Parts: sequence; C-alpha cells; structure tokens
Amino acid sequence: MMDHGRFAYSPIVDRTPKALPGNARVGLWISPNVEHFPWKQPGMAMTPMTAALSPDVLNYAWRDYGARVGIWRLMDVLAKHGVAVTAALNSDVCDHYPQIVEAGTKAGWEWMAHGPNNSMVFTGMGPDDERPLINAVIDRIEQATGIRPRGWLGPALTETDNTLDILAQAGIDYVCDWANDELPYEILTASGDIAALPYTLEIGDIPIFLQHGGTGDDFQRILIDHFDQLYEEGEHSPRIMSIAVHPFLIGHPFRARALDRALAHICGHEGVWMATGSEMVDWFRAPG
Repeated sequence: MMDHGRFAYSPIVDRTPKALPGNARVGLWISPNVEHFPWKQPGMAMTPMTAALSPDVLNYAWRDYGARVGIWRLMDVLAKHGVAVTAALNSDVCDHYPQIVEAGTKAGWEWMAHGPNNSMVFTGMGPDDERPLINAVIDRIEQATGIRPRGWLGPALTETDNTLDILAQAGIDYVCDWANDELPYEILTASGDIAALPYTLEIGDIPIFLQHGGTGDDFQRILIDHFDQLYEEGEHSPRIMSIAVHPFLIGHPFRARALDRALAHICGHEGVWMATGSEMVDWFRAPG
C-alpha cells in the first residue's frame, strides 16, 4: 500500500492484459470540460496581466466564449466522428447555460460531476462542508439530465483527504483526479472501492496550448503520435487514451480543425473502442 493508503504500487507490465470489447487495441474516451466561472472570481487565465483585477473583463470574456460559441463547434466536431463523449459538468452550468446541457443530453453525452463551478477548489474543505456540497452537485446534475452521474472530476482535479470516501458514499463509481495510469484501477475508500479512470494531464488543450504555447498543428501531431504509440502497444496490451478539452480553448476555429484532423486519423483505424466513462468502468469490473 502506498503512503496515502488508497492503493498499492502496480507496474503496468506486471498486470495480465484484459481484452477490450471487440479485441480493440485502444479504448478512446473524450472529456469536454463544460464549466462555469462566476463573475469576479478566480478562473483559468489567458494572460496574467489582468488576472488580479476586479473585474477582469479580458479573461472572463475569453472563458465565456466557450459557452457562447466554442461548445457548439466542439459538439459538431465530435458528432462528425461519432465518438463517445463523457463531459465533466459543473452543476452551475445547469442553471446558467441550460441549452448546453439539453443539447449534450440529446446528443447522448454522459455527464460526470465536476463540482459546482471552476472558480473553487476542494482542498482544505472540512467534511461537514464537503459532503453536502458534493451531494448537491450530484443531485442538481441528475435533476437537469434525468440521469444520476456515475463519475467525478474535481475542479482543477482537487480533493481533500475525505473526498473519495464521500464520493463513494454518494454512489459515485469512478473518479478522474488521479491521472497516473493508462488502465483503470481500484481505489480503496471507507465505503468500498471506487475506480480510477485514465485521464490526461499531457495531451489536453490546456497543457499544449496554454502551458507549452503549442499551435493547432502541435496539438494534432501530439494526439496522433500518442495514439499511434498506444495502438502499437495495444496489439499485446490494450490501453486507454484520454483526450480532455475545454470549449474556450479547443472551440476556436483554428484549434477545432486540429482536433477534427486528429480524430479523423484515430477513427480511421480498426480496433478502436469508443466508450463513455461508465462503459469503461463496466468493462473493467466485468469478470474475465
């Protein structure tokens, strides 16, 4: 058991490969982060120049483009390729942008809970505050979509020491905060195991565009290189590929075209299983 007490170290080369449905080489899951950033509160910034100002109109408007324009272009690109989608949803989106939730639900998107909004973090929160907040997020998403979310991604992937226990108690089946593997694994909680699904901190639009200053061509090349490597390895040991995107970044025309071309490459291969988070958890936990 590792020092956090949640799971033991497990080298991927020591695990017995489990066949993906259809004997696929790569399982692909795509996670748009559909978020709300309250006015005059912190959020992802295009430039630090105005981030400390109140109001910070520049960065607020840059983020707001995602809800007004970018999400709709992203929906078109994903629908074009027929990929399965599991969107990380701030529950505040249900109140501020209900048309997005309605359209995603109509398109067959799975929604995993993503906290109330992305201007807050869970770190440092006491359990008496965290438990009702998590339950309220899950309840609001269920109310808006008609389906209780099975997955969770913390805002900025933040947790407290109690988060996993509270999530398991609330009936959450899988989490994505622990981006440390290419296959699902179980995490120990006080209410039984919760699955950790592979999630990317490397090939998402935030690291490539914001942190590394990449171009659309860089994004396309990185996604294709990543997939090609996993596809080659997947002949003997299937892997999961996660793509995480944000409408305020990937939704701009020049970036959306790069995602479009990368998905055309990936979807042009046989042996790619396109699945939602719930489908991946069910595969992982099924006998055999």
